[in-house]
Amino acid sequence: MKRRGGALAVVCLLLILTGCGAREQENIEQGMAAIEAQDYEGALACFEAALVAGEDRQLLYRGQGIAYIGLTQYEEAAEALESSLSYSDGNIGGLEFDTNYYLALAYDKSGDTQKAVKVYDAILNLRQNEKEAYYLRGVLELEEEEFDRAQKDFQEAVSLDREDYDCLLNIYRSLEEKGYREAGEEYLRAALSDGEASMSDYDKGRLYYYLEDYDNARNSLEKARDTGSAEAVLFLGMTYEALGDYNYASSVYLNYLDAHPDTPQVQNQLGICRMQMGDYEAALSAFEAGLASEDTSCLQTLKFNEIAAYEYLTEFQKAAGLMKDYLAAYPDDTKAQREYEFLKTR
Repeated sequence: MKRRGGALAVVCLLLILTGCGAREQENIEQGMAAIEAQDYEGALACFEAALVAGEDRQLLYRGQGIAYIGLTQYEEAAEALESSLSYSDGNIGGLEFDTNYYLALAYDKSGDTQKAVKVYDAILNLRQNEKEAYYLRGVLELEEEEFDRAQKDFQEAVSLDREDYDCLLNIYRSLEEKGYREAGEEYLRAALSDGEASMSDYDKGRLYYYLEDYDNARNSLEKARDTGSAEAVLFLGMTYEALGDYNYASSVYLNYLDAHPDTPQVQNQLGICRMQMGDYEAALSAFEAGLASEDTSCLQTLKFNEIAAYEYLTEFQKAAGLMKDYLAAYPDDTKAQREYEFLKTR
């Protein structure tokens, strides 16, 4: 009777796991929520439970891959994402394209640039208007010192949507980072020349900011400030910082935070501004306020800047402890690795 009772309990458990769980994808949903909260270990546990429960394997392996990327375990990520694609029903849709973008990222981060490029090649063979794929392939071509090929892809990305100024600025920053600032500025000047009359004050302001035309940037962003946009406030404050007016820049951030205190991006920039002013206690307070937010969109940046503030306050032991925790979460940050070696000597 005991053995039969135990067997019945197992059968009931299996029915629960392969019944409601399979239909509702409950564990997968919980895993994706954990990823959103940057709890990647917890996400992997959810996806393991989803596997036992018989939930959608394409979705759960995709989730595993994203979680492994979050943990910087890129080879495991690529393997999981490849498994996800193997469970596709052959109809190539949005899910498959999205998974391929993650797969290309995993290949790139694991050092296999050629495999990543081939993924973007495959995406573009099926969707010729994927500007994101053109842009990302161009970035990889820059890494391989294929400037002309990168430029061709960047130009194709821009031609697909000349009013996508986020993409335009990404192209500028990618070129600038690799030493091609003048080439990047050409994109910004062309955009202003072609579309300034119809461009929003915010977009004009940020393009002028990157062109280091701070007077025009300030004039445009002061107008954009009235929209209540955190992004406009950030660029306006950074423009005043670039002009050397740190007091006014900090007032721009503080006025916005009075009305919108839970804005970690603005708290972070306020902290950076305070650092430039030499007020490291105030900078630390700003970074900590940003870290207290439920918005985790700039969590890594805030954590790194918090450590920098402790360094400037000569609290090296505290900074070293925080850096150890930081590297446990972000082990592929080479700048942080070098900084940690320095801190261990203080």
